[in-house]
Parts: sequence; C-alpha cells; structure tokens
Amino acid sequence: MTRWLLLLAAVLSEVAATLSLKAALDEPAWYVLVVTGYGAAFTLLAAVLRRGTPVGVAYGVWAALGVMLTALGAAVLFGEQLSPAVLAGIVLVVAGVLCVEIGSHRPAQRPEEAG
Repeated sequence: MTRWLLLLAAVLSEVAATLSLKAALDEPAWYVLVVTGYGAAFTLLAAVLRRGTPVGVAYGVWAALGVMLTALGAAVLFGEQLSPAVLAGIVLVVAGVLCVEIGSHRPAQRPEEAG
C-alpha cells in the first residue's frame, strides 16, 4: 500500500511541475515549483522502485496517470482543448499500462517450456 501512495505522490508532483512549467512561461516565479516538483517526483519514484515495484509497472503507471492528469489539468487551468483524439489517446495509454500491470503478475514462460 505504501508504494502505491508513494507512486501517487510522485505522479502528483510531476503533474504539478509540468503544469507549473506552462504557468512559468508568463510568470517566472513558477519555476521554483517546476524544479521542486520534478525533484520530488523522481525522488518518490526511486522510493517506489526501492520497495520492489517493477520498473515497467511503476513508470507505466506514473506516465499514464501523468498524461491523463496533465491533460485534464491543462484543460481546466489553461483552457486547452480535450478533443476526441486526445481523450482516445488517454484511454489507450491507460489501457496499455493496465496490460503491463496485469502481465507483470504472470511469470514469463522460458523457451524450453514453450514447446
């Protein structure tokens, strides 16, 4: 449970940093949150990996949630459009990460067992 909370914190830190990057284009003071957010995101992601989460799963969840939350946040905060193509892309990214997560729980078959 702790590693999932840490992963969620990593995602939220990364999303805050990315959205702050957009805000910093007009107000440079936001760069403080950009640097802090990305630093926290990578530190928290490393903590998740130290707790044994497979890197493909951790990074996949981090990236998928990050893409989804950043797109939604940009729509709310900056008026960016959520077109049908963007929404379909988000669904595909999330579906792909679910496949990686599900697949990570099944042991891979060794070549000599396959046939």
